[in-house]
Amino acid sequence: MSLFIKKPLAQLLAQAADSGHALKRTLGAANLVALGVGAIIGAGLFVRTAAAAGQAAGPSVVISFIVAAIGCAFAGLCYAEFAAMIPVAGSAYTYAYVTLGEVVAWAIGWSLILEYALGAATVAISWSQYLNNLFGGSIPFEWCHSPMEISATGVHGIINLPALAILTLITLILIKGTQESAIFNAIIVAIKVTIVLVFIAVGWQFINPTNYVPFFIPPDAPDVTASNGMVQSYAPFFNHGWGGMLRGASIVFFAFIGFDAVSTAAQETKNPKRDMPIGILGSLAVCTVLYILFSHVLTGVAPYTDFIKEGKEASVSYAIQHYMIGYGWLAPLVSASILIGFSAVILAMLYGQSRVFFSMSNDGLIPKIFSDLHSKFRTPYKSNIILLIFTASIAGFVPENLTGDLTSVGTLFAFVLVCVGVWVMRKTDPKTERPFRTPWVPLVPILGVIVCTILIVSLDHITQIVATVWLCIGLMIYFTYSKKNSNLRNLK
Repeated sequence: MSLFIKKPLAQLLAQAADSGHALKRTLGAANLVALGVGAIIGAGLFVRTAAAAGQAAGPSVVISFIVAAIGCAFAGLCYAEFAAMIPVAGSAYTYAYVTLGEVVAWAIGWSLILEYALGAATVAISWSQYLNNLFGGSIPFEWCHSPMEISATGVHGIINLPALAILTLITLILIKGTQESAIFNAIIVAIKVTIVLVFIAVGWQFINPTNYVPFFIPPDAPDVTASNGMVQSYAPFFNHGWGGMLRGASIVFFAFIGFDAVSTAAQETKNPKRDMPIGILGSLAVCTVLYILFSHVLTGVAPYTDFIKEGKEASVSYAIQHYMIGYGWLAPLVSASILIGFSAVILAMLYGQSRVFFSMSNDGLIPKIFSDLHSKFRTPYKSNIILLIFTASIAGFVPENLTGDLTSVGTLFAFVLVCVGVWVMRKTDPKTERPFRTPWVPLVPILGVIVCTILIVSLDHITQIVATVWLCIGLMIYFTYSKKNSNLRNLK
C-alpha cells in the first residue's frame, strides 16, 4: 500500500463530529486572535530581536522582521483556507494527511514537535532569564542555567529550575480546561501588548540616530567579545550585510511562531468557517506592526554590539536601564510583564502540541494515550503530562540558543508543506467548499515555499544537520510503529 495514502476529507470531518471523542467547542473569534497574539508575542520579540541584531543583522533587523512577516503572510493565507475548510485539531499535520499522504503528514507532525514542544521549552528558558533579571541576578547561576552553560566567573550550570516551574504551572492550567486557559490567556495578552506599546512610546524619545549607521553590519566589522568570553565574528556571509539581514530573518522568524497554533484550535471553535481565518490573519497582522516598531526602537536605543557584550539576557530591561535615563523604574515592571507574557506563549505552544498529538493518536500513528480525554475536563491530560516531562527535560538541561533555531526549522518545514498542500488540493479537490480561499493560487503558495526555504537555508549548518537527524529518527519511528498501526491502513 502506498506511503502516500490519503485520509478522505469526509472521514476526517465525521471523526471531528464524534461527540463521544470530541473536544468541547468553546472558542470564538476574539479568543482565537488572543490565542494567536499570546503565542506570537514572547521570547521571539523580547529575546530573539536582540539576538538577531547582535549576531547578524544589526539595525537591519527591522527589514528582517518584514521578510519574515512576508513569508508568514503567504503561509498564513494557506493556513486560513485549510483551517476554515477542515475544522479539525492537528493543524499542518491534518492538512497534509488529506492532501499529500500519510508519510508526509507524519513528517510534518514530527517536525511540529520542534515548533510547539521545543518552542515551549525555549520560551521557558527565556522566562527563567527574565525572572533572574527581575530579582537582580540573585538566583544562583547553577540553578537557572543548563549544564552546557558557564558563567563569566567559571560557574557551571546544573539545571534550570525556574523553567521547570513555569512549565508545570501552565500544564496544570491546560489540564483544567480550554475555556479556563482562554480566559487566562486573554488577561495576560492585554498586559503584554500594553507593555510593548509603552516601550515603543517611551523608547522613541531615546533613539540615537547614530545607532542606525551603518544600517547593515559591514563585512569588516570588528569581532565582539561577550561577557562569557565567547567571540562573535561578522566575517561569514550570513553574519553581515544582506546575508546577515536574511540570517536575522531566520532568527526572528521564531517571533512569528504562534499564529499557526490558532489552527490547532479548530475543533474547539464555535464557528470555525468564519472565525479561523480571522484568528490566524488577525493575530499575524497585529503582531507584525508591533514587531517592526519594537525592533526599530530597540536598535535605536542601544547599539547592536551591546546585545552581544552585555544585553544578551533580558535585552529590553538592559536597554531601559542603560539608555533610557529617568525610566529605570520601568525595567522591573517590563520584566514582570514580560514574564506574564511568556506564560501565554508557553500555554499556546503546549496547547498546540497536545492537539497535534491528539489527532495523530486518533489516527493510530502514535499510542492511544495521547488522545485519552479527562472524564470531567475533556482535555488530553495524559498527553499534557507527557509533554511536560519532555519539555522540562529540554528546558532544564539545554541552552536557549540551541533550541530557538531548531524551533524555527520545524515551523518553516511545516509552512512549506502547507503551502504545497493548498496548491495540490486545488487541483485534486476543486469542488470542495472553501469558506475562505487563498488568493492568487498558485502564486501565493509558491512564494510562501520560496521565502520559507530561503530562511531554512540561511540558518546555521549545525541546526540544519540536527533537524535532518531529527527527521530521520521520526521516519524510523514511522516505519517501525506508525505504518503498522495506522487506522487508515487497517481499514483498507
